[in-house]
Amino acid sequence: MRVFGIDCGTEITGFGVVESFETARLGRIVCLSSGAIRLPKNKSLPLRLAELHRTLTAELEHWRPDVVAIEEVFHSVNAKSALKLGQVRGVALLAAAELQLNVAEYAPLSIKSSVVGYGLAKKEQVQFMVARLLELKEIPEPADAADALAIAICHLHTAQTLALQGAQA
Repeated sequence: MRVFGIDCGTEITGFGVVESFETARLGRIVCLSSGAIRLPKNKSLPLRLAELHRTLTAELEHWRPDVVAIEEVFHSVNAKSALKLGQVRGVALLAAAELQLNVAEYAPLSIKSSVVGYGLAKKEQVQFMVARLLELKEIPEPADAADALAIAICHLHTAQTLALQGAQA
């Protein structure tokens, strides 16, 4: 299964592509790509969103994932920031929908629990565990790319758990 993770941000949106392989009795997760889409602050919001849409669509077309995993909206004290983040998420969801890709959404606590084992883990802990789980030589940078990989890993873990539960039923 190939999963494209997206960590939405108003300035930087991270993405990461992971794939799971079953060899003999061992499952392995491999990082195919990760990166960040930096949205220029000097452009208007509509132009930044258009650039995000173009870039995400190109990455999704290139990697052809089985599913897109994205972080759910978290509750923010600042309504203006939450609204902008919602617009970025909308663009990400639109890009996936236009390519008829399935989308899975996960709460931040679920993502951290799945990757680190603790829902209130710090960013550095998530980065460290992402590097460990994917057997990377270095911690993914920027942190937004590591977060996107964590979201994709969370989906793989969830899918594996659901498959096992279905097999046992």
